[in-house]
Amino acid sequence: MRKTLLSLILIIPVMMSSFSMAQDNPIVVMETSKGTIKIELWADKAPISVENFLRYTDNSFYDGMIFHRVIPGFMAQGGGFDPDMVQKSTYDAIKNEASSAVPNNRGTLAMARTNVVDSATAQFFINLVNNDFLNHTDETSRGFGYAVFGEVVEGMDVVDTIAAVETGTTKGYQNVPSQPVIIISAKRQ
Repeated sequence: MRKTLLSLILIIPVMMSSFSMAQDNPIVVMETSKGTIKIELWADKAPISVENFLRYTDNSFYDGMIFHRVIPGFMAQGGGFDPDMVQKSTYDAIKNEASSAVPNNRGTLAMARTNVVDSATAQFFINLVNNDFLNHTDETSRGFGYAVFGEVVEGMDVVDTIAAVETGTTKGYQNVPSQPVIIISAKRQ
């Protein structure tokens, strides 16, 4: 009895610590024209990317934007264009926090970027499959990878619905949904 009580006393603080860390991760609810996506942001794993995403979210930047690049079996990208394919001005680019410990697995969100390692601004993508080739492997531009900063915790079926839309070329951009998939709003829960 005494050993059991001692074990519980030692285990409870560890459990509470894990619970409190998960509680510290912000949740963003993204209402889209295809349904609701709930996202847990990993402030403990990618604080710069999370702060950046929340800055855009809190300023209603994503409201009215679209998922402008959708490739089945790969990813759905949004946060850069309005339904007329006009790109919005952004804040300055952030440091790339890509880490081999935080892979681009199905359902995770990562910051989109150009070939420049530290070029991510507002655009993000949701991985539709495990995209190992996007993970951090080295310090080169190609090997640096894409910073994962959160995960879809509800609404992956909505993401899969987005992934299934018909796409084409619009204003010189490929893989654009023929009917805009609109981010109606993105708000902290």
